[in-house]
Amino acid sequence: MKLFIVAALFVAAAMAAPATPDGAAQIVTQNTDNIGTGPYQYEIETSNGIVIREQGQLKNAGTDNEALEVQGQYSYPGDDGIVYTVTYIANELGFQPQGAHIPQAQ
Repeated sequence: MKLFIVAALFVAAAMAAPATPDGAAQIVTQNTDNIGTGPYQYEIETSNGIVIREQGQLKNAGTDNEALEVQGQYSYPGDDGIVYTVTYIANELGFQPQGAHIPQAQ
C-alpha cells in the first residue's frame, strides 16, 4: 500500500509540473529551405513575438575570395512595448546591422 501511495504522489507531481518553464517561448511557425548544399533560407516565428528571416548563399565558390553572404532580419518586442527590427548583411566584411534604434557610423 505504501508503494502505491508513493507512486501516486510521483504521478501527481509529474502531472502538476508545467510543460515548459514560465516565459518560455514556443515556435509558432518554422519554414526552412536547406538541403545542405547551395543557397538556404528559413523563417521562424515564436509565441512571444520574435520573428527571424534569413537567406544565404556562397559567393565566389572555389576561389580565394569564397565567402558566405547572409541577408536577414529579426524583430522582437521590447520591454517598452516597441517592436524592434534589425535588418542585416553578413559577409566577408563582417556583420552589418541596420535598425532605427541602432546608431549608424557617419
